[in-house]
Amino acid sequence: MSSYFTDLAQQYIDGKWRPGTGSWDIIDFNPYDGEKLASITIATVDEVDEAYRAAARAQKEWAETNAYARRTIFEQALRLVEEREQEIADVIIAELGGTRLKAAFELHLVKEFLRESVNLALRPEGKIIPSPVDGKENRLYRVPVGVVGVISPFNFPFLLSVKSVAPALAVGNAVVLKPHQNTPIVGGTLVAKLFEDAGLPAGLLNVVVTDIAEIGDAFIEHPIPRVISFTGSDKVGRHVATVCAAHFKRSVLELGGNSAIVVLDDADVDYAVDAAVFSRYVHQGQVCMAANRVLVDRSLADEFTEKFVAKVRGLKAGDPRDPETVIGPVINSQQAESLTSVVEQALAEGATALLHGTTEGNLVRPSVLTGVPADSALLQQEVFGPVSFLVPFDGEEEALRLVNDTPYGLSGAVHTGNVERGVAFAKQVDSGMFHVNDGTVHDEPIVPFGGEKSSGVGRLNGETTLEAFTTTKWISVQHGRSRFPF
Repeated sequence: MSSYFTDLAQQYIDGKWRPGTGSWDIIDFNPYDGEKLASITIATVDEVDEAYRAAARAQKEWAETNAYARRTIFEQALRLVEEREQEIADVIIAELGGTRLKAAFELHLVKEFLRESVNLALRPEGKIIPSPVDGKENRLYRVPVGVVGVISPFNFPFLLSVKSVAPALAVGNAVVLKPHQNTPIVGGTLVAKLFEDAGLPAGLLNVVVTDIAEIGDAFIEHPIPRVISFTGSDKVGRHVATVCAAHFKRSVLELGGNSAIVVLDDADVDYAVDAAVFSRYVHQGQVCMAANRVLVDRSLADEFTEKFVAKVRGLKAGDPRDPETVIGPVINSQQAESLTSVVEQALAEGATALLHGTTEGNLVRPSVLTGVPADSALLQQEVFGPVSFLVPFDGEEEALRLVNDTPYGLSGAVHTGNVERGVAFAKQVDSGMFHVNDGTVHDEPIVPFGGEKSSGVGRLNGETTLEAFTTTKWISVQHGRSRFPF
């Protein structure tokens, strides 16, 4: 594993591994034990420019490459992930503090998205559209946008880099990837190494490890990329969207959430408890789709609460390398301090801690809070960690009001003994995704993924990915001669 953190602690530009030329280093730490994993000299504005220019040079030939030839790259990348699965899992555990369960979950999805990219290479289709003009043929071509800039987050960095990088490449684009500073290997240079070893021609994928303190908005303002795919917070996403709009670029924004899991009065309580605990505490709650709020019909609240708290209390927290660990560390000390502040604020506002988790370094043990005031800002925001709010409600109408009472609209779930009742409820929720009798955390490679309101703009996966990373071009052919009025 150590070779990943030595060999890949560089920039990857135009097919070459090289140090950055910035004046300072990004230090990559293991969030559980504080071990220094790597030191990477950051990329400057000049290197961002080099990366984009290398991508633009390589893209034209790649777009003209036979799609059947392009897809072999993704077949080989899939084989490499399968062969290196255990090594990559160890790197995920070390750099993210992800548990073994989380690493396996992330790798499973990466393989699924690579399989979909094999198919996506063959998916772009044109069409002939009728014309009111005699002898005219209207051809509609679906073509690559050219170069795509991808900015990935720290929570599922391998997956959330691959799910933009691979499809964008598959349909004929080149890519420049900027991973999060806390996950430069898993979210960045590991992806570059994977595609390099799979035979991707030089220049088509470039990775710049840098920071906005060094480059400002250069990554998104640069004139070459026509689409910026960003996954992260709504605060940063709003800025990305503003800059893109000012430069007439398309942005695909997968942002935060404040999802709720709703337990109606006819739900299977034991099953709903299992779904709610997973939905809140998977990867320490550092998931955009996580169930921040657990809404329970008052008629079931006592039974549900007792079972929920008991199950959460039994979640083992500690070393993510231990296969029994469910709760590992959060990504950094700022995140840990923020979560401690959330619990303290809730208690100061009058909430009750049914379970009050302690914080040791970056290890934040689970908390379960109830009685958070209805007007508390905590119920409106995304809480990115192992803290849950239990909220009782009286009847379905109030549940629906509470679910929608948030600026976000990403995911959610409802539990009920009547599936069609659940579907009717889901249709009234202002979100991009909603699940009946399941958890809130789902991602499938051919189902549109994305949110409403402050949870983002656009969709990824399947046909929506094709739309995100291609554009349509109208070419008309006049057979015979047109008649002009003068």
